[in-house]
Amino acid sequence: MSGFFRRLRAIPWREFAGDAFSRTFLAAQAFCAVHVVNHHLCSLAFVRGPSMLPAMNLAGDVVAVDKVSVRLGKVGPGDVVLMISPEDPRKDVAKRVVGMGGDSVTFLEDPGNSDASKTVVVPEGHVWVQGDNVYASRDSRHFGAVPYGLITGKIFCRVWPLEAFGSIDSNQSP
Repeated sequence: MSGFFRRLRAIPWREFAGDAFSRTFLAAQAFCAVHVVNHHLCSLAFVRGPSMLPAMNLAGDVVAVDKVSVRLGKVGPGDVVLMISPEDPRKDVAKRVVGMGGDSVTFLEDPGNSDASKTVVVPEGHVWVQGDNVYASRDSRHFGAVPYGLITGKIFCRVWPLEAFGSIDSNQSP
C-alpha cells in the first residue's frame, strides 16, 4: 500500500488546482461579459403574433434589440420597441411608437366597425404605441399611453428567419 501513497504524493495537485481555478475564473468572466451585453447593450428577442403584421411574421421573428437608445432617450415616433406589457408585466410585447409626451395622436376607436376617431394628448414621460395591424392589436388604444420606463429596447434588426434578415422599417406607421 505504501507504493500507492508514494504515487499519490507524486501527483502535482497544486498545478491541477491552479488550472481548475484559472478555468473557473475565465468561465465566470465570460458569464459576466455575456450578462452585461445582454442586459445593458444589445440582446435577442423572439417576437410573434398578429399585432405587428406586416412588419413582423405571424409565426415569429428573432430580432435584435438595442438597449442603449432607450437609456439615452433616442426613441421616437416610427421606432419599433420591445416593452413590458402594461396588461401583463410577465410578457414583453413589440409595438410601434406613434407619439411621444406632448404629442397629439388621432386614432380610430374601433377600426373594424366604425370610422369614429379620437384625439388624445400623450402625457409627458409617456409614449403612445400601436401595432401595425390595427385590427388585431391590443395597444394604447385599449390601455392608454405607456410610461417610457416600460420600454426595454428598440428593435433594429430582424435576425431570423434568414430570408427576411435586415433592418425593421421605422418609417412605416400604423
